[in-house]
Amino acid sequence: MKNYYIIDFDSTFTQVEALDELARISLEGHPDQEKVYKEIENYTNLAMEGKISFRESLAGRISLLKANKEHLSKLVKHLKKKVSKSFERNREFFKQNEDTAWIVSGGFKEFITPVVSLYGIKEENIYANTFTFDENGYINGYDQENPLSDEGGKVKLLKALNIQGNIYGIGDGYSDFQLKESGLIAKFFAFTENISRKSVTEKADHVTPSFDEFLYVNNLPSAISYPKNRILCLIIGDVPQMSAHILKRDGFSIRVKESFEEKYTEDVGMLLLGADIEISDEQLSRADKLKTIGYLGDIKGKISKTICNEKGIVVFDDKKNKVHNVEFIPRRMADFINNGDTDQSRNFPNLMLPKKMKGHRLLHIHKNVPGILARINNVYAENNINILSQFLMTRGDIGYAVTDIDSNYDKKLIKQLKEIDNTIKFRILYK
Repeated sequence: MKNYYIIDFDSTFTQVEALDELARISLEGHPDQEKVYKEIENYTNLAMEGKISFRESLAGRISLLKANKEHLSKLVKHLKKKVSKSFERNREFFKQNEDTAWIVSGGFKEFITPVVSLYGIKEENIYANTFTFDENGYINGYDQENPLSDEGGKVKLLKALNIQGNIYGIGDGYSDFQLKESGLIAKFFAFTENISRKSVTEKADHVTPSFDEFLYVNNLPSAISYPKNRILCLIIGDVPQMSAHILKRDGFSIRVKESFEEKYTEDVGMLLLGADIEISDEQLSRADKLKTIGYLGDIKGKISKTICNEKGIVVFDDKKNKVHNVEFIPRRMADFINNGDTDQSRNFPNLMLPKKMKGHRLLHIHKNVPGILARINNVYAENNINILSQFLMTRGDIGYAVTDIDSNYDKKLIKQLKEIDNTIKFRILYK
């Protein structure tokens, strides 16, 4: 049986609630703009939490909008820039699943279709409401015969469609959960990249902080090799909120703590530390998943650079106490995780890499000994790998080889690369 993916639009495919954004556009300059907007936003939230019927919410919002077709055009331009980041980077998924990736929304085709069609979603696979207009082009209502305009509309629609296959629902609201409650879908994934509603997440089969996570747990092709929401980033000490915000916005799982608690030692992937925070050699030596440390101060004497080198941990620090490093250091950490960049690192060869356009990027961290690049390339040759580009740089006792290859390869390649003598750490980046 085929797998079908039923995806919500507002606050799922896009970062925002489209009708709320339309209100901001149409009410611009209105003397009671904020008051009316709050009323519209309240209707949205009450329906998403299941506290009022969807039809009541929809009718209430539309009566307050005062929007016309010109406002809709502005909204579409705005929404194209507000597609959720994890959906944006997984465009290829929609191309590969153009017959089974559907948008099902209580929103409106007038603004949904122009946005999602850019991702290869077929118009016939977009199910949403439609507006009605008066003679002057102002929205005066909606098609009340459309099942999606009614309470439990998504359930009614799927019953009518009678899809023969395994259906997975992805959304942030109560109407999405109703699909699971009805028994029509195999699993419901509560999408929380933009907003998390407790009334929805506590009933979901799985909480997915990103579309990457959904693809990962379902063994589907993804743009990244490992969901960033699964990479634990500990923030310890006096770290400005801006620094934490940069990493949180990038999708990493953030924990703010006063000290490096023992329970996090085995799972931490990133450390962002305030000045004067010390990490013991014993604890650092057991942090096997740790990939990078950002230090808002001079790391000398606080953390062992030797152990970091031995474990392939890339360090970015602030030994000159520059003001801009509050933003620069967390961005450097993110760029290493996302692209493999080590530029401005305290202990690694400094590489500023080009953005990868296709294939997979393989990061091989090793001891700087003679002949290791030849051994790496012998493995590629033995596996008939087409190398798209390759970069190698050394610094002291560390060597760093970055290789972009076609994504069509046998997984035994990865095992062979990890088993090369003097390998310290190995990681794969998708595009």
